[in-house]
Amino acid sequence: MAAGADTGIAGERGQLLNVAYRLLGSLVEAEDAVQEAYARWYGLAPARRAAVSQPGAWLTTVTARICLDVLGSARARRERYVGAWLPEPLPEAPDAADPAARIVLDESVSMAFLVVLEAMTPAERVAFVLHDVFRYPFAEIADVLGRSAAACRQLASSGRRRLGAARGADPVPLAERAAVVRHVKEAWESRDIPTLIGLLDPAAVMTADGGGMAGAALRPVEGAAGIARYMVAIADRAPGLSLRLCEVNGLPGLAASQGGAVRTVAAFELNGGRVDRIWVIRNPEKLGPWVRDEE
Repeated sequence: MAAGADTGIAGERGQLLNVAYRLLGSLVEAEDAVQEAYARWYGLAPARRAAVSQPGAWLTTVTARICLDVLGSARARRERYVGAWLPEPLPEAPDAADPAARIVLDESVSMAFLVVLEAMTPAERVAFVLHDVFRYPFAEIADVLGRSAAACRQLASSGRRRLGAARGADPVPLAERAAVVRHVKEAWESRDIPTLIGLLDPAAVMTADGGGMAGAALRPVEGAAGIARYMVAIADRAPGLSLRLCEVNGLPGLAASQGGAVRTVAAFELNGGRVDRIWVIRNPEKLGPWVRDEE
């Protein structure tokens, strides 16, 4: 294969990472899936590679199949996971050399969106993401899943219903979200429990992921008062904790540092002008891009 063709194949990596991250919710696993897809491509005999009319489509199909296998095994692994499992958060404007820089930050990588994807079956997730996010035709998705195009259409429709049921009825403009998160930061720093309670929906839920490697509530913390007290207790137990406003998967969030290193990343979802969901990632294995972002 000519050098120009090799360059073209390499140029597909960003698209493949975007697909794999949305399918797996993990940048590390997405990188592994894409690497395996390339390994299979270069493992083909030269004549077979030359016979592939659309290498990018071939790589996407193989990457999606690898992700489907990973999703199947991930369910068993996550049943043994300590506490809640949350998707790996991505920082804003990561270093160009970092794989996270290749991920397009839009609604389909918001924490709320990715958490809903986790509730789908592997087949639903693949059909929904490939069709509704990346606009792949069902005939191609059928080749990935080994099912009919009609069956894939039904899988995507089922995934769409799950997403619709989970979406809030009152979407909040980005600027308003940022303002509310800023107020949360200020109230958290001043240990102002009444103000925190006022910023939270009475039925708000906080879910934390420590993966057994960092302290985190093993079960969701429910209710504005309970969350506010929990947040203040965390701050009291962490002297020198520094909070900064940031973007988490393209939306306003907070990063908490201690000793010059990011220890916690929090993503916020709002409804009706108040925070109704908080996702807290403390597992250090999921904070690699954030550590690099601090350097």
